[in-house]
Amino acid sequence: MNTRRITPESDEASKRRALLAVFLTIFVSLVGFGIVIPLLPFYAKKFQASELQIGSLFASFSAAQLLAAPILGDWSDRFGRRPVLILSLLGSAASFVMLALAPNLLWLFLSRILDGFTGGNITTARAYIADISPPEKRAKNFGLIGAAFGLGFILGPALGGGLAHFGLAAPAWAAAGISLLAAGYAFFALPETAHLTPAKRPSPWREMPSTLTRSTAARLLWVNFILWVGFSIYQTTFPLFAAMRFGLGPKEIGYVLAVVGIVGAVSQAALVGRVVHALGEKSTLLLGMLLNIVGLTGAAFTHSLGAFYLLVGVATVGGSIGLPSLTSLISQSAADSEQGRVQGVAGSLESLARIVAPIWGNGALKHSDALPYASAAGLIVVAGLLAVGLKSAKSVREG
Repeated sequence: MNTRRITPESDEASKRRALLAVFLTIFVSLVGFGIVIPLLPFYAKKFQASELQIGSLFASFSAAQLLAAPILGDWSDRFGRRPVLILSLLGSAASFVMLALAPNLLWLFLSRILDGFTGGNITTARAYIADISPPEKRAKNFGLIGAAFGLGFILGPALGGGLAHFGLAAPAWAAAGISLLAAGYAFFALPETAHLTPAKRPSPWREMPSTLTRSTAARLLWVNFILWVGFSIYQTTFPLFAAMRFGLGPKEIGYVLAVVGIVGAVSQAALVGRVVHALGEKSTLLLGMLLNIVGLTGAAFTHSLGAFYLLVGVATVGGSIGLPSLTSLISQSAADSEQGRVQGVAGSLESLARIVAPIWGNGALKHSDALPYASAAGLIVVAGLLAVGLKSAKSVREG
């Protein structure tokens, strides 16, 4: 068992090892997650599920995560990031075993709900990064975690498609094994960070109204929610939009999404640190939103496939540099003892966004193929107007 602790005063080599450990933990867990997601509709169809039930199956994960994320964040402040990360990975492994053995549709729902309730690895990883990173390096390190997320989600579906030749249960068993591997790696390689919350606090859900209205993070959290609604509209309507506007089939859409994922991962790993160093977090966030507005507005109205690819790339780069900058600002608005709680609230709002966006986007698609992307760009304009009034990261640190 790894019992060493990483503190803000630890040497740089120890921090780099800790960063690598959390990067690999998130990457491996997202490979497992990505393996089963594309196969869920086929699994559900095996039990004669309707389209509404399939949509609800996907939404059940986000709904469970919405409820659990603030609680897991609070636990990570009180008991440590490391045990919550390991709990999350073990919960995912158990959910994939339930999926592999599911005898009916109810068990599929229970497996997704369990994974959602224990799925605090991303928000807890953000709090972990805040623990070990000085403020000026947080956006860069959050970008690396985003890259691990993106790469894992690119590789996972490819592995899942290959394993599906051995039956629908095979990818689920593989995902369970990969999640257990990630949990074992975290147990032995991931050090704990320092925490400053010795006593029990009121429920994070009881304090959420105050967090969203009167805390120093309140405006940032609302910007985060609006951005995630806009991004999720774009992501969840992409296959139908591309099919309607350009006649792309599943194979071509899969290739495009893979390229988009690679562009996003490379941008987060290679660009975030450089742009933030040159402009600061607030200006990088605003630049990212501007690129998103340009990319999504253009994509909504272009009928040129080449221009569409270019504009989607612009939007992808915008999101890739903007989101880590926003996460860094959120982390710097919270005290060290509140990192998990604030990141948990942010994660809960992101889950809510992923519930709202597919309903909004696909409903808009019935009226006009341009409306989902145009409305997503409009939401990001609103988020940008809110963000203009934000304090810079330096002001947040000094205030």
